[in-house]
Amino acid sequence: MKKFYITNSIPYVNASPHIGHALEFVQSDVIKRFHKDVLKEETLLLCGSDENALKNVQAAEKAKVPVQEFVDQNAILFQNLATKLGVEFDVFQKGSDVDHHFFSSQTLWNLCNKEGDIYKKEYRGLYCVGCETFYTKAELNEDGECYEHLGKKLEEVAETNYFFKLSKYQEQLIQLISTDKLSILPQSRKNEVLSFLKQPLQDISISRSNERAKNWGVPVPNDDSQRIYVWFDALNIYQSGIGFGWDEAKYKKWWPADAHVIGKGISRFHAVYWPAFLLSAGLKTPKQILVHGYVTVEGGKMSKTTGNVVDPFAVIEKYGMDAVRYYLLREIPTSGDGDFSESRFKELYNADLANGLGNLVARVTKLAENLELETMIPSEMSAECADLITSFEFSRALQFIWTKIGELNAQINIAEPWKITDEDKKRNFLTKAVTQILQIAFDLQPFLPQTAELILKSMIGKITMPTALFPRL
Repeated sequence: MKKFYITNSIPYVNASPHIGHALEFVQSDVIKRFHKDVLKEETLLLCGSDENALKNVQAAEKAKVPVQEFVDQNAILFQNLATKLGVEFDVFQKGSDVDHHFFSSQTLWNLCNKEGDIYKKEYRGLYCVGCETFYTKAELNEDGECYEHLGKKLEEVAETNYFFKLSKYQEQLIQLISTDKLSILPQSRKNEVLSFLKQPLQDISISRSNERAKNWGVPVPNDDSQRIYVWFDALNIYQSGIGFGWDEAKYKKWWPADAHVIGKGISRFHAVYWPAFLLSAGLKTPKQILVHGYVTVEGGKMSKTTGNVVDPFAVIEKYGMDAVRYYLLREIPTSGDGDFSESRFKELYNADLANGLGNLVARVTKLAENLELETMIPSEMSAECADLITSFEFSRALQFIWTKIGELNAQINIAEPWKITDEDKKRNFLTKAVTQILQIAFDLQPFLPQTAELILKSMIGKITMPTALFPRL
């Protein structure tokens, strides 16, 4: 059986999840459900928690909670969010897992070191705790700020650490990405990475002193004074979670990843640093990186300072799992930023879910209730929908499905089947209508799994009216 291995980016657990995490969770889940349920492939979806970051230590200190207890509590929140969204992670790999992840990350380090790609030197630079990375002055804005964390001053750090020979892999990376052996989608993100790779690559620091890491994180092999740089170990969660260094058979079965799903702010780490580490270690690189944009709120960037961070748990509680999945997948384009607005949410909910899909199912099941119609149960997804999911165009796939919903609602308005007195004609019309709804439900399965299941159950065999799928707000 063909396999498909998908990963989420590994979220920091210095705070509770926000609506942006929900977006990535459901995007990855659509990919998994498509490959598992539609293409009938053996799939594995991995997520985890990035626990070895300095920002986690600082947040734990502020909360006056031991670091391990703090990251454990927050990691559970991310797993709970996935459950609330109907997302099932096959693996959730914690960064503080000493037995598997620590050993796996030290194994990766040793392979890179054996290749002669790790060396030690004194270094002074500007460090962004938010990004957990060093920046040159040329990479910052005119106020000396990181573009991802505006308003936060960078720390000037001077210490001795280990460096990785990133510059050695510049040409290999260009070849890998330009030929799509490592495919980066959308094209605009691929162009950004290739543009970055046209500049001379600088070697990067891959360790921190125990003092600055506050003795937290994966120890550097054979050097008790240093901890492995958080990105080196966090990226390796994609491997440690499937057996790298501790279960060779499992690792060989699943690696390389078929798709990494990530946000645009961490594309350099995934498209440059990560494949370079793997090339150095003599390991296979991932096949594909899907880069999505950010969720803005009412037109502005989410920020704790402005107080506009959207709690996904509250939105799910208020509107339901599938309504939230629909908004995120329909309203936020896969390739760019999209806005979360409660007024727009209500508008889309009433127009598309309540008046569109919900009304269609309600009126047809009411007319056909207790009838056993000779409907054609779909055996496969619509080709157009499948093609759009394959190219990660989730919003367009949902637009395609809602076009079918609109067309069928229009047909019903014209035909007025409730006025048809000829029972054969009425039955014939309803048979065609139910068959079309079954196809719509089949196509909806990766997107709105609960709703699709309710429709299929109510319309296969003796037709029954389901409870209102989406009560009008």
